[in-house]
Amino acid sequence: MDWLHSIFHKSPEIALFLSLAVGYYVGQINFGKFQLGGVGGSLLAAVVISQAGVTIDNGVKSVMFAVFIYAVGYDSGPGFFNSLNRKTLREIAMAIFLAVSALVTVVVCAKLFHLNKGLAAGLAGGALTQSAIIGTAGDAIARLGLPADQIKSLQSDVAIAYAVTYVFGSLGAIIVCVNILPKFMGQGLREASIEAEKDLAGDAPARAAGQLSALPEMVGRAYKIDVSAGKTVKSVETQHQDMMTIERIRRDGKNLEPTPDLALELDDEVLVVGRREAVVEFGANGNEIANVEDIGVVMQTRQGVFTRKGMNHTTIAEVRRNVDRDLRHGVYIESATRAGQPLPILPETRLEHGDVITFYGSPKDTKRAVDAAGYELPYSNKTDFIYMGVGLVLGLLIGLIVLNVGGIPLTLGSGGGCLLAGLLFGWMRGKHPMYGVLPSAASQLLKDFGLAAFVAVVGLNSGLQAVVTVKQSGMTIFLL
Repeated sequence: MDWLHSIFHKSPEIALFLSLAVGYYVGQINFGKFQLGGVGGSLLAAVVISQAGVTIDNGVKSVMFAVFIYAVGYDSGPGFFNSLNRKTLREIAMAIFLAVSALVTVVVCAKLFHLNKGLAAGLAGGALTQSAIIGTAGDAIARLGLPADQIKSLQSDVAIAYAVTYVFGSLGAIIVCVNILPKFMGQGLREASIEAEKDLAGDAPARAAGQLSALPEMVGRAYKIDVSAGKTVKSVETQHQDMMTIERIRRDGKNLEPTPDLALELDDEVLVVGRREAVVEFGANGNEIANVEDIGVVMQTRQGVFTRKGMNHTTIAEVRRNVDRDLRHGVYIESATRAGQPLPILPETRLEHGDVITFYGSPKDTKRAVDAAGYELPYSNKTDFIYMGVGLVLGLLIGLIVLNVGGIPLTLGSGGGCLLAGLLFGWMRGKHPMYGVLPSAASQLLKDFGLAAFVAVVGLNSGLQAVVTVKQSGMTIFLL
């Protein structure tokens, strides 16, 4: 044990990453339908490793918690503010009821069984499986004006009580959601999830990651003109409700520009691009050709932010009717998202300013469509650290604000401040997608690593106190 203590003393970060590795390994082990999870596993692993004697600087803990809670708020911001309306009063009431009833329950348990503030907060965090409580409680304890050793002891008790109660907190939620609630609601979670997914996808079949449709929505085919001979390009496209576009024409070995008034002739070879049902209908008479080298064309997807004046809250069908045919010619909506969430591409779907629309078509057609819809959203997978840094600074400054009400200091703390800033900056990003790029993978890393590293540091700093507390109050905390 001395050699291990020596290693951790020279390089305490080894203990941190060892806790994460062991914790996530343990967390993925299945106990029936239950998994401890990476966060809970990291905390337990850290408490065990801490017995060798290791201390991590509290600054690491503060940084990890700040980036975790900011990323949570950032991802939730658009949906949070968009959902604040009369329709969500029930959900708001449920959230308030849960918060108040949980607080009252914890306070009553703490009074009846003489739990200190740290154990009471840890009980709340584990029972509710809310890891953020560890950070906010630790921050609140640090503001009580107690001696440093007492603050450290109470903060350690938060992590210990959380570790003891987290397992049953997770298991209890699983039992209630899987076995009890479906009996009251008349529908299981799986069935409700499938139904919701179908509604969002417009009854299109759901596909897992890596799966592609064998019948894609957008297709291109080459045909030799037969029954359409004598018709103009515009009349053929209009006949199929502009759901397909003639992109290339080859006549006697020469390529022609498919202008609207150009009449098609017998044996012309044309490249048709559009929605599958329209292209299939056009080629129903056969004559599809395989040699397409000379009439091939590169298609492009381009993202645009919808900001067109006078069209906010307009349905896709209304946009199609009101926009000039020449403007929308050769352009198809491939997908659309609102604040990062996919929208069903249905005629009745309403577009709102700030929605990101992915257009499909030739480069010049998609550029025209993007400019008409609003402005182009350049593709980027680089995190905007300026935007993120300003958001974290603002959140931490908000956390320093303390209001004294009746002699009681009230503050959001660093956790509440960063959460509020994350919500605000995430909402602004949803309204103005040009700024504040935070790819979903990067955001997920901040949340996962930030939280796991934070609880690991808390567990490592618990040390030998964890063993003593578990012996004295472990069973009581678990039962509570």
